[in-house]
Amino acid sequence: MNVHTVDFQTIEHEGKPAFVLVPFDIFRKIRPLLENKDVRSTIPHEIVKRNTLDDVPMIKAWREYLGLTQQELAEKANVTQPAIAKIERPGTNPRNSTLKKIADAMMITVEQLEE
Repeated sequence: MNVHTVDFQTIEHEGKPAFVLVPFDIFRKIRPLLENKDVRSTIPHEIVKRNTLDDVPMIKAWREYLGLTQQELAEKANVTQPAIAKIERPGTNPRNSTLKKIADAMMITVEQLEE
């Protein structure tokens, strides 16, 4: 079988890999992936499962997935712990500004929090 392999050149700095040179044809193929701003909009299977099968609100599913307590998330988002507890209740409709703070604190997008 004739398998084409590509040799990438790794450039080191102070003994550690710093850059990888990629053939232009390959770069052209992967460039859209590198520029895709929607990469952060994916949702891990575990979170989808908790939300759909266990009926856990997305904010709570994300928080638990990331291993955060309500207090830790509250501190990162600059809101109170009772506010997080309230937002995690089913049927709650938090303000967009609050969702943005929570999403930023978890380093995800607001869209990833939507049910």
